[in-house]
Amino acid sequence: MADGIVSKVLKVFLVKYGKQWDGREAHKMLGKTPLDAAAAVVEDYGLPCTPEELITEINPLFSDQWCKIKPLPGANRIIKHLKVNGVVMALASNSPRESIELKISHQPGWKESFSAIVSGDEVRMGKPSPEIFLEAAKRLNVEPSSCLVIEDSLPGVMAGKAAGMEVVAVPSLPKQSHLYTSADEVINSLVDLQPEKWSLPPFQDCIPPRVESTLPIEAWYIGGPVIKGFGRGSKVLGIPTANLSTEGYSEVLSEHPSGVYFGWAGLSTRGIYKMVMSIGWNPYFNNTEKTIEPWLLHDFDEDFYGEELHLVIVGYIRPEANFPSLESLIEKIHEDRKIAEKALDLPLYVGYRNDQYLRTS
Repeated sequence: MADGIVSKVLKVFLVKYGKQWDGREAHKMLGKTPLDAAAAVVEDYGLPCTPEELITEINPLFSDQWCKIKPLPGANRIIKHLKVNGVVMALASNSPRESIELKISHQPGWKESFSAIVSGDEVRMGKPSPEIFLEAAKRLNVEPSSCLVIEDSLPGVMAGKAAGMEVVAVPSLPKQSHLYTSADEVINSLVDLQPEKWSLPPFQDCIPPRVESTLPIEAWYIGGPVIKGFGRGSKVLGIPTANLSTEGYSEVLSEHPSGVYFGWAGLSTRGIYKMVMSIGWNPYFNNTEKTIEPWLLHDFDEDFYGEELHLVIVGYIRPEANFPSLESLIEKIHEDRKIAEKALDLPLYVGYRNDQYLRTS
């Protein structure tokens, strides 16, 4: 997840020039060559240096951070799955070769999984030119028309389509899907990729392997006092959610794509309950901030605002989606409840009910 590293470095670096990085310019840098990205920063902030000088000055700061980079959710799953099934892969990036090698050296198994790596300094023109993808296809000894590109940036999507390839877009920035219309498909996160749509071997790790399947994930933990949300859970939806503050959890939330999850909830004075939750921007209501909205699957006689709530999230159901009507949204939420209730009775998930975190005050 390089975008977080970029923001962190620029936030510190720009203080030197009396400037404040607020992230709003991130979209101007996404997917561009280092020189073009540096030019955008110099211009937007009126820095007294050239793009080349900025790169020279800031590169050591990035080098110190690449060891901390985390892969996008679902990336390891896809790479491992395709490698095991004998699908050849290439990595094509506008970044310099040295930077790519450094980044992937911290991701176990990545370097040997790619049959070819093409960097921005190995081609005449970077993305949105198709040259980098055409070179990748050449090194794989395959036709461009038989390639699938998975991209998170607009320049990358444009490059893939110009190369005559099929493209799945996974927008890095939230609420930007409408800009990626040239892609063959836009998905919320790599977790939602369906390889069989592109004549690739399907994943076999969903439990159970049918329509109402769930994806087991490495358990993650979040907790805090129950707060008042938007007042629409019970009043508008008829579904009483126990909202948690996102304060202090921005990094955790950035590591998990928006969508619908499930797991176990522990209330400090009441007990442990099955839980289904959404995290994200809730497109139907168009939230301006990412929220955490758990629904404890139990009928309570009273509100419990202020009580300590601990969650253990163990599985994923579906990506966040918009709905044509309030009724269709409510219907889908109740479907999510049924899926979560059934799944949490399975041996794979039921054991987490005894996690000590749920009982910790």
